[in-house]
Amino acid sequence: MAKPRSTTAAASIFLGPATCVVLIMLVSPLALLARYSLDKFDPSELMIEAVTSANYARFFTEAFYYQVMRTTIGVAALVTFLCLLLGLPLAYRLARTTSRWKSAWMLLVILPLFIGSTIRTVGWMILFAKSGMMDTLAATFFRSHVDLMYTPAAVVIGTLSVNLPFMVITLQSVFEGIDTRLEEAAQGLGATPGRAFWRVIWPLSLPGIGIAAILSFILGMNAYATPVLLGGPRFQMMAPLLFWEFNTNSNWPFSAALAFILMATTLLLTTLANSIIPLRYRA
Repeated sequence: MAKPRSTTAAASIFLGPATCVVLIMLVSPLALLARYSLDKFDPSELMIEAVTSANYARFFTEAFYYQVMRTTIGVAALVTFLCLLLGLPLAYRLARTTSRWKSAWMLLVILPLFIGSTIRTVGWMILFAKSGMMDTLAATFFRSHVDLMYTPAAVVIGTLSVNLPFMVITLQSVFEGIDTRLEEAAQGLGATPGRAFWRVIWPLSLPGIGIAAILSFILGMNAYATPVLLGGPRFQMMAPLLFWEFNTNSNWPFSAALAFILMATTLLLTTLANSIIPLRYRA
């Protein structure tokens, strides 16, 4: 009995400092933010200490904020779907290739992560702007002009470019963890490569696919730079709206309430998405 106790004590000693750091750096700011969300706001006195649910009631009673949340969820869900559609074949191909160029291809996937999302978004602005590359190519080959700036399509494309590398990297590691002999056995029993994938590989990789989808969805829900730069002031999502209330209007209580509503909605939707995965496919 002494050995398990000593092992537990040693683990507690090692985990104790990290746990304290997490509690101080994460839980404490959230607790302070929760307290701010219950305060009142006055344009002249700014934040007034109180205990009221008026900030949360304002969000749920005004149609504008409901529309902003619906837009945020829609963009995040669409980007997640497109990431799966584009990233799954690429990740599967990278995981199964035995080419000596595999490391170079993986580097090409990871390379966009070396550049900040804001800088990449500025690059999309140059492509999408009027008289930009996309507009010039459309005018040259199709004799029509294309101006994608400040449109929902531009926001989706920009967010997709940010989230896609994370999706590919996650799925590639998932597929590499599945023994290739399972596919060979399925094909040896007469299954086509496509049928072997859907009947063998897909169920085994479903928990990892769920994790990758949740990661992409969370990044999409909390996107800030891309909606601001590519969507413009008329395209509203939760993260830019939260910053606007905090920085421009100096409404700290309402911005704190928006932060908790965004966080709660993200956690709720990701939990529901995770529950869709059949229990027998979970690790």
